[in-house]
Amino acid sequence: MCGRYAASARPDELIEAFDVDEDHTGEPARSVLKNPQAPPAGEPDWNMAPSKQAPVVLTRRPRSSDDEADAEPTRQLRLLTWGLVPAWSKDVTMGLRMTNARAESVLGKGAFAKAALSRRCIVPADGWYEWQVSPTAVDAKGKPRKQPFFIHRADGAPVAFAGLYEFWRDPGLPDGDPGAWLTTFTIITTAADPGMDRIHDRQPLVLEPEQWQRWVDPDEKDPAYVQGVLEFAQPGRFVAHPVSRAVGATRNNGPALVEPLPAHELEGVVDPMTGEVIGA
Repeated sequence: MCGRYAASARPDELIEAFDVDEDHTGEPARSVLKNPQAPPAGEPDWNMAPSKQAPVVLTRRPRSSDDEADAEPTRQLRLLTWGLVPAWSKDVTMGLRMTNARAESVLGKGAFAKAALSRRCIVPADGWYEWQVSPTAVDAKGKPRKQPFFIHRADGAPVAFAGLYEFWRDPGLPDGDPGAWLTTFTIITTAADPGMDRIHDRQPLVLEPEQWQRWVDPDEKDPAYVQGVLEFAQPGRFVAHPVSRAVGATRNNGPALVEPLPAHELEGVVDPMTGEVIGA
């Protein structure tokens, strides 16, 4: 999966769609970006990219409880940084290499294994972008042209990526410093569905609503259950259409990025449903 997706829903819409108990998106959260995020974190973003803060749904017990072990966990909406930084990492740069976690190996990898058993989350989205390598067309440098597609649910429902999250403590900052903790996430990927594999061989692992509650339950630590979800597949849920190459630049944003590209602008693009080459 290439590292871009669209997430245009506002917090109040996500609270309703994902049955969230507590909205924490207004709380300050450490960012790894050198410049202010644009659009601001929590606002509609049609070009979500690694290192940005994005809305994530997770379930945790209140930290302020006198007896945290007995407190009822609550489903929360928080802004987390895309690119998982393991707790043992020396700095935040590892997150740039941890935007995705392969479903086939996540339970056996040190960077993801603990989070897979106790820190699972849902990453809400409208859909995601993927780049198809043309079998016939080349660019000005003689390399195969890459056509971006927008992939989303055929039924128009929100997309719920299966994710993992992690806490990282900055050893260079004192206790009590609001920037001492960084919370990050990764999106789990799996083999692409038939048809979608004509665009790319991988896709995000997308959960169905009936899977949400157990997936984010911090008390559900059965490896067999997690493995079962990691193997989940339900082909036929997604549709895709070519979009403007403008999505390739992170500075570009707005709903126009997900609009279908007219057929006359296509060159050497494979229709994911039929296999037909368009604009050959």
